[in-house]
Amino acid sequence: MPIIGKSIRVYLADATVTGIRYAELVNWTGQAIACPRSRLNELTHWPEASKPGIYFLFERRFGDSKPIAYIGESENVCQRLTTHDRKKEFWSEAVIFTSKDENLTKAHIKYLEATLVNLSINAKRYQLENSNTPTESSLPRADQDAMKEFIENTRMVLGIIGYSILEPILQSKPSGESATQAVTTDPLSDLIFCINNLTAYGSVTDEGFVLKKHSQLSKLNTASIPGKLTSIKERLTADGALKEDGEKLIATTDILFSSSSYAAAIVAGTSRSGPQSWKSIDGKTMKSIEDASLNNP
Repeated sequence: MPIIGKSIRVYLADATVTGIRYAELVNWTGQAIACPRSRLNELTHWPEASKPGIYFLFERRFGDSKPIAYIGESENVCQRLTTHDRKKEFWSEAVIFTSKDENLTKAHIKYLEATLVNLSINAKRYQLENSNTPTESSLPRADQDAMKEFIENTRMVLGIIGYSILEPILQSKPSGESATQAVTTDPLSDLIFCINNLTAYGSVTDEGFVLKKHSQLSKLNTASIPGKLTSIKERLTADGALKEDGEKLIATTDILFSSSSYAAAIVAGTSRSGPQSWKSIDGKTMKSIEDASLNNP
């Protein structure tokens, strides 16, 4: 089935991208409001915020640390956020999702909350402040399908606003697609880098370069490695994304880097050219694959 495009409309309440933003998808009954914490009192003038719904609290990203987020639900989101303003210190912006009609019940928003928490945990982009995983409420099959559509639209709107909390770093292959088929269609999605008895796996994505789970990395760094990568490796080890295994490190999760060269350097422990280091399963360098793609668009 061909992919169908979506249209998202964003209204800037005071004509600034950092103020209150209202977002909606064409032909969707859901609606979103992104509100800076400093403007929280203004939400009382937005009836859309005083409905049953779900909400996200986001910490601003500082440096390379994983930002904190919280996901919750309420039958009056605006009132609940006032409580969080007094009790939770970490967040700087809230994003609210409610419905334009009156069809979101308590059971619906509990279902949404539980599913969104699980999706965020699996995406591993944010450190969730939630102390436990909410219990998913029981819904009729038709309602479950409606909420799944609501969740998918929530994911898209969050991404447009700037929060990829629900997006896996690596998109899973369509059901039934084999690894061989994936290489045939996109050789840059399954790359290998071997050096000094270490084997690492990578993939080019729209966001950058992903060092895949189970990749092996050098524990030692030479003086030539970019200084930033030394601190990043230390932070990834402290966070558990890298774990020691004898004389090497092992990636315990998929890790996103801004470039293939950064990923290659952190694997080798020394400065490396990513396009020359990463190779497809059939032995072609990443550079040669990219060059061929440019010559044969």
